[in-house]
Amino acid sequence: MSLIDGKAIAKEIEAEVATFVASLEGRKPGLAFVLVGQNPASRTYINAKKKSCARVGILSFDREFPETIIQTQLIREIELLNQNSQVDAILIQQPLPSHLHVGNIMSCVSVHKDVDGFHPYNVGCLLLGEKGLIPCTPRGIQYLLETSNIPVAGKHVIIVGRSNIVGKPLAALLMQKHPGCNATVTVAHSRTENLKTLCLTADILVAATGHPHLITKDMVKKGAAVIDVGINRVEGRIVGDVDFHSVSAVASHITPVPGGVGPMTIAMLLSNTILCYKHHIKVG
Repeated sequence: MSLIDGKAIAKEIEAEVATFVASLEGRKPGLAFVLVGQNPASRTYINAKKKSCARVGILSFDREFPETIIQTQLIREIELLNQNSQVDAILIQQPLPSHLHVGNIMSCVSVHKDVDGFHPYNVGCLLLGEKGLIPCTPRGIQYLLETSNIPVAGKHVIIVGRSNIVGKPLAALLMQKHPGCNATVTVAHSRTENLKTLCLTADILVAATGHPHLITKDMVKKGAAVIDVGINRVEGRIVGDVDFHSVSAVASHITPVPGGVGPMTIAMLLSNTILCYKHHIKVG
């Protein structure tokens, strides 16, 4: 079994971003963080992302709003960020309060500042195989597979989880006619019948359900690569959607939790911010 060290690979990406930022003679790239409410997990995630920005020289802009903010007001605030020449990229931290429509909010972010790749335009580009901003976690997973020399072309990838943040965009990405992709992709979920039998056919198994230790040894084909996207807190510990210790005995490659996909998500956020900056500078 080979451990996929996402933390080490993410550090390499950070170093590349830091080198680029240090070479700039003008203003530095700017990333705006929009937080609505006081969700402790959301604040933890934003703090981790801001620390990474500081390490590489990307400027952070904080925009925090009460949970009671109405949708029209939040949209106005986003439009101000769209117009801000110092802000190259905008991140809307999810989840949002239930009275705010996520789709409408994401649609208000400038297409070229949509650092998470959640704007309908960028989602459409991903589905069509056109150039656009790709969601950070799927992009990070694809990069992990590529740098770990795990064959993807022609392989059967099963993604357990159909969220708009991971499952759906990852499926769209890995099936594209691009280097490092060209997979045959199956998306499974909570309503999938005979999930165990299906998972046993996977050459690459991605778990992204939010259910701790859902994937066990008897669900993994010997020699399969296993990517664990889950982050769950169980009895004070952070664990994934995969029963790491048992699955390690049969998998050829596996990501740990923490230290696997998580660091790659942040690394790709930095990388996407640079893409937003380059477009902004070119247009400006």
